Amino acid sequence: MPTRPSKEQPPARVRDFFAQLGPGLITGAADDDPSGIATYSVTGAQFGYGPLWTALFSFPLMVAVQLMCSRLAMVTGRGLAAVVRRRYPRWVLWSACLLLLVANTVNIAADLGGMAEATQMITGINSLIWFPVYTAVMIALLFYSSYRTIARVFKWLTLVLFAYVITAFVAKPDWGQVLRATFIPDIQWSGAFLSVLVGILGTTISPYLFFWQAAEEVEEERAMGRVTVAQRKGATDKELRGARNDIVTGMFFSNFVMFFIILTTAATLHAHGITHIATARDAAEALRPLAGEGAYLLFTLGLMGTGMLGVPVLAGSSAYAISEAMAWKGSLEAKPMVAPKFYTVVALAMLVGLALDYLGVDAIKMLFWSAVANGILAPPLIVLVVLLTSDPSVMGELVNPRWLRWMGWVAAAVMAGAAVAMFVAG
Repeated sequence: MPTRPSKEQPPARVRDFFAQLGPGLITGAADDDPSGIATYSVTGAQFGYGPLWTALFSFPLMVAVQLMCSRLAMVTGRGLAAVVRRRYPRWVLWSACLLLLVANTVNIAADLGGMAEATQMITGINSLIWFPVYTAVMIALLFYSSYRTIARVFKWLTLVLFAYVITAFVAKPDWGQVLRATFIPDIQWSGAFLSVLVGILGTTISPYLFFWQAAEEVEEERAMGRVTVAQRKGATDKELRGARNDIVTGMFFSNFVMFFIILTTAATLHAHGITHIATARDAAEALRPLAGEGAYLLFTLGLMGTGMLGVPVLAGSSAYAISEAMAWKGSLEAKPMVAPKFYTVVALAMLVGLALDYLGVDAIKMLFWSAVANGILAPPLIVLVVLLTSDPSVMGELVNPRWLRWMGWVAAAVMAGAAVAMFVAG
């Protein structure tokens, strides 16, 4: 029948679209970890609807940076640190890797603290007990599951983030103010506002996501049987389009959730005069009398679920970066006995993060400031990515198109400018 193909074609296109989603979607969802949730909560509570425009503003910058990381891995067949190792002096490589390792470990401690505190709120069991429980569960997941299993689990975990979208509607915001704040930027020259801006940029355009995106692209190709660099090298137009769709979807999802977290805390906390919170836990507890038990539970459960996604990505990106820098065998698809050094980095990153929590370092307060630290560390890494993906000796004919190269420079300049302005105004 002539009409049958036209009826089946749209569902087939939809299936193909969702089948392509993977590294970009997981990266975008991992961006909304407890550190990010704390940053957005602080933002909405302190400044109300005003910063909603940052979700639109940061979206194309996120897409540009992650797309360059993806293209670099797909064309070269190597992860980001491996390419840097081959193109730049060792001090450049190790400066980038050590900065990443420090930032990630602090972020892991902060996220574990946020998850444990959230679980204590739900169960009443002391957070000190939950620290090692979550650490053990996530180490076991990374050690004893294959990359393909982990990728499937992470894709389903992204659904947890819809808790924040639902919470926003429960909060009953002023949609007129929301619309104005979304499209009309409200920028304040103050240390407090600029630190929040740097935090937002740092948690949306985070260094660990650069390494993770590139490493995932390599893992995807390994999963297709392309086990050598020569087999992975190069990318077809169809593959690049698929990666672009995946990344645009993932980054949109990330900023969509960010938008609704700021909106929720603006409509509840800020609107009722609660403008100074330090953590996502503070935000959840303050929501309970204002928006009801349902909003409180959704917000808190979302915090626990996003940590299960974000912390393994932090530990995994550290392991990929160090392994690539040292030219070690490293892959989440490999068993620990085959890639012991890779998994040692995973375990150490998790255990040092756990130790920071037990040593009395206030991991909860680090949730926000770890995002600010990422905002300061990201610009030099973005510069490296732009230079590598614009170099014909690295990318061949698949160097960045002009618009992508310029978006990368804009991202680096905006983040560096915001960090400098924060210190000047602060």
